[in-house]
Amino acid sequence: MATRANRPPEATGSGLSRRRQSAQVEGGAAYWAKRNELLQIAADVFKEKGFEAATLNDIATRFGTDRAAIYYYFANKQELFQEVFQATAKRVLEDNLAEATRISKLDSDAHQKLRLLIELQIQSYVANYPYVFVYIQEDMGKVAFQNTPWAKEMVRKTRRFEGIVTDVITSGIRDGVFRDDLSVPLVMKALFGMVNWTHRWFKPGDRKFTAEQTIDTFSAILFDGLQRPSA
Repeated sequence: MATRANRPPEATGSGLSRRRQSAQVEGGAAYWAKRNELLQIAADVFKEKGFEAATLNDIATRFGTDRAAIYYYFANKQELFQEVFQATAKRVLEDNLAEATRISKLDSDAHQKLRLLIELQIQSYVANYPYVFVYIQEDMGKVAFQNTPWAKEMVRKTRRFEGIVTDVITSGIRDGVFRDDLSVPLVMKALFGMVNWTHRWFKPGDRKFTAEQTIDTFSAILFDGLQRPSA
């Protein structure tokens, strides 16, 4: 059991909780700028080490301060982690869902729509790096088993997005654009497996793989596989 001497400042009743709450209500632009900077640094550390392995000391060192100073902004590592991805993941999913809905209504064939949906996801990861990758890496698989309103909303919107992609693929099969001898659920798993696995190796700005190369390669692999065999 932790003693009073070795508990973190938050647990000792040191007043940091009151200071933090006050700062979040009355803090000026400088406070929120530092807090947002801390969120970005924490996202980088969580991306590199994973939630379990990352420590507040790791984050504090990268932030250029000591661990105790983090409690001025966040109560603990769990709260810091949740804020890293929850607000961003929710906004990104809402934006992607709206854009996917627009794409699905375009006067284009299923091939072009599916290409645009792949591009949408990759470019979204680039624009919101590393927050969405942290969500995919750490908690995406757990969200479906959570009972919070946020988790239920994320699951519902994720399924709506997947439903749009499924409808595009199904319409392509119906219209003769795609082959009809493949399982649509398996095609979906292959597509989202490729796209979501990028969290393991893709980093915007890395010259090894660009977003455009990734989109082109994934599209080629998918569409060559979906192409109707010639007579």
